[in-house]
Amino acid sequence: MDLEFIKQNALLIGLAIGSGLALLWPMLNRKSGGAPNVSVTEALMLLNRSKPLVLDVRDAAEFAAGHIQGAKNIPVAELASRIKEIDKHKDKPVLVNCQRGMRSKTACTILQAQQFTQLNNLQGGLDAWVEAKMPLVKD
Repeated sequence: MDLEFIKQNALLIGLAIGSGLALLWPMLNRKSGGAPNVSVTEALMLLNRSKPLVLDVRDAAEFAAGHIQGAKNIPVAELASRIKEIDKHKDKPVLVNCQRGMRSKTACTILQAQQFTQLNNLQGGLDAWVEAKMPLVKD
């Protein structure tokens, strides 16, 4: 009887399982390199409340073209060798960003290995920041 029910309602059961997974996906995808992804809105709240180190891990030319005010630029390729520059922020909030969010995931992994404890990855990177019409500073 149960097997017959499953056969007759396979499509509906599949849709129910798919819907459940679609609802859980954002929650499962909130971590980035072990650090939580934060939306632009959450990043703004973090900036206003916690005054985090804003770490931009793009290359120098990208950084000069526009970045979040007060950001420190350390390209992800140089992060491991320049970690001493930001060592004092190990137990403080850090907002990590790049252009689209991929390099910052790598940076979060590197920073976690160095015992940084309050990491936040800007989901969607500066592209999401600009799309939300947030200001950039140019050098």
